[in-house]
Amino acid sequence: MNQNSESVFKDAPVPRAVAKMAIPTVLSMLVVVLYNMVDTFFVGQTGDANQVAAVSVATPVFLILMAFGNMFGIGGSSLISRMLGANEGGRAKKVSAFCCYGALLLGVVLVAASLLAMPAILKVIGTSENTVGYAGDYLRYIVLGAPFIIFSNAFGNIIRAEGAATASMVGNMVGTVVNIVLDPIMILGLGWGVKGAAIATVIGNIAASLFYLAFFLRGKSILSLSPRHFAVRGIAGGVVAIGLPASLNNILMSVTNILLNNFLVSYGDNAVAGMGVAMKANMLVVFVQLGLAMGIQPLVGYAYGAKNIGRLRKVVNFSILCTTVMGVILTAVYFFAADGIISVFIADTAVIEAGVPMLRALMWSAPVLGVLFVLTNALQAMGRAAASLVLSISRQGVIFVPCLFLFNALFGLDGIIFTQPVADLCSIVMAVVMYRYITRKLARLHGGEEGAPLRAARPAAEG
Repeated sequence: MNQNSESVFKDAPVPRAVAKMAIPTVLSMLVVVLYNMVDTFFVGQTGDANQVAAVSVATPVFLILMAFGNMFGIGGSSLISRMLGANEGGRAKKVSAFCCYGALLLGVVLVAASLLAMPAILKVIGTSENTVGYAGDYLRYIVLGAPFIIFSNAFGNIIRAEGAATASMVGNMVGTVVNIVLDPIMILGLGWGVKGAAIATVIGNIAASLFYLAFFLRGKSILSLSPRHFAVRGIAGGVVAIGLPASLNNILMSVTNILLNNFLVSYGDNAVAGMGVAMKANMLVVFVQLGLAMGIQPLVGYAYGAKNIGRLRKVVNFSILCTTVMGVILTAVYFFAADGIISVFIADTAVIEAGVPMLRALMWSAPVLGVLFVLTNALQAMGRAAASLVLSISRQGVIFVPCLFLFNALFGLDGIIFTQPVADLCSIVMAVVMYRYITRKLARLHGGEEGAPLRAARPAAEG
């Protein structure tokens, strides 16, 4: 870690430190959102609502692959930032090497398993007779790219742990720009439709992976991908303890999307396509707030590892303020411009009519959704595995699933589209209670002085 990066972590004013770490991550997320919107846009230009619906039902599988990347990326980033805060750079190298080879090995295993189980996967994700062929075309290429998808998502997070937020952003942008350039060529120019979208996605992730590999080969990183630094003992547990709850949130998001599609398919393929477009449009609101929350995670982890709870709280509080302001502004724009936003993606009148109320429903929790993301990432950065796990299984599991069944039974389609905002609001309340309890407990441990040092804490997972 160079002197400038260390200053950002240790003593830079909180607004400047948050801006330094979060702005590249937010921009990176905006590029990801742009990719998802462009991807859906070009598939929509085929004029085939079944292809749009097929991408919607297949997307959860792609999100699961990204979730495994987050397991190594967020788990590794959390552990590395705490180790750097505790001046344990040697162990940090072992974490990055473990995440590298662990991500690639898991990717290879998932390629074989997914191809063998493809018929079952297509049945489970909620395809209809109109969409099963398109979804199969999309997924076969996506799973072949699993090692690169997992690696690129992992190391976009890993290098940010040492303060290289700009490099993380550039790597993400490289992959996404390649994807966006290839989309119209492969989807429309070559007439490959959803298959072309999948191939473009995989090539984009290969490009991002090569960028991150070059970042390490230049020798400027304090981390390592060298096999000689690879270790499992004393490393894997710390990565998985935080990475698993983080990835579980993404996996549950995919599972609940599959469940949601299974509910929606009974209302017709237009309902599936409408929700798919609404969720893609809503990604801008979600990912901007999530990007800021992920960006400040190394700051929180470093402050925790350096035993400075006062700075930790200031970073979290300022970040909550920023995400709330952004959430309010974006919600107002989306709520009043919903018709125009949905119609950008597809010209099908029936899909637009289905998607507009869905998008407006999703916006009910948007103003304060960033609070959940900031607190969840803060707890992950602090190594609070148990609290992180509880939040991960709540928003997309324990709360969402019962609400989905209940609201569908009571209110039908209208109930289904309000399930996510209700689950979001309940999870936000849980996150606030957990965070306040944990930080107050930490303050009491050293006499109630919030700016005083924490007691010595090992940079590994804590319950």
